[in-house]
Amino acid sequence: MMAGCSVPGKNCIFTPSDAHQNILRKKQRYSLSHLSAMQKTLQQYDQVVASCRKVFSDKMKDYGSSWRVLRTRSITDQIFIKATRIRNIDETGVSRVNEGIRPEFMGILNYSVMALIQLEWGAGEHDEVSQQNILESYDKHVSEAKTLMLDKNHDYGEIWRNMRLSSFTDIILMRILRIKQIEDNNGKTFVSEGVAANYLDIINYAVFALIQILESKENSKQP
Repeated sequence: MMAGCSVPGKNCIFTPSDAHQNILRKKQRYSLSHLSAMQKTLQQYDQVVASCRKVFSDKMKDYGSSWRVLRTRSITDQIFIKATRIRNIDETGVSRVNEGIRPEFMGILNYSVMALIQLEWGAGEHDEVSQQNILESYDKHVSEAKTLMLDKNHDYGEIWRNMRLSSFTDIILMRILRIKQIEDNNGKTFVSEGVAANYLDIINYAVFALIQILESKENSKQP
């Protein structure tokens, strides 16, 4: 069966194979566009994580692994404090401490990685774990978060790029409240994800926020 088109002075005939080729070309253009977007995301993801890792590493040079004494409940509260400060600044437009929200999102990411390390190793007052081993564990958990991001991006596409920065803050706060509830229930859940899954999500939302901040800064430099 063939279908015609109504173009004055033209005799346009499309065969099923023509339609099939058009569909394939559209899919190819979408695939190339999606691939290009994902490559950009991966590059930016690695860029912001590298900045957070450097801060994490530099602080260990100053303070060692003193944070290893923290129980995950305490780390959860630290993330809650940082996310709450970001939200307060967003709502009031005023920051009396000479720091913007970027360091807070970086801190949220690093504290989330710390929490995952503590869940894996447990808290310890007299910790003899080397900084190299800690950084290797840092990289492992960030890699887990990155894999999770890729899986979700496959299903949802780059939809997070259309979200507002304030939404990332609210979602992080929601995740923290979920973690606090799970912790208060002694880690028991009925149908929901566990604590580790929520920390991984927080890492990714913090990365998305940092990417948006990065892009906003780059765009402001353009003439």
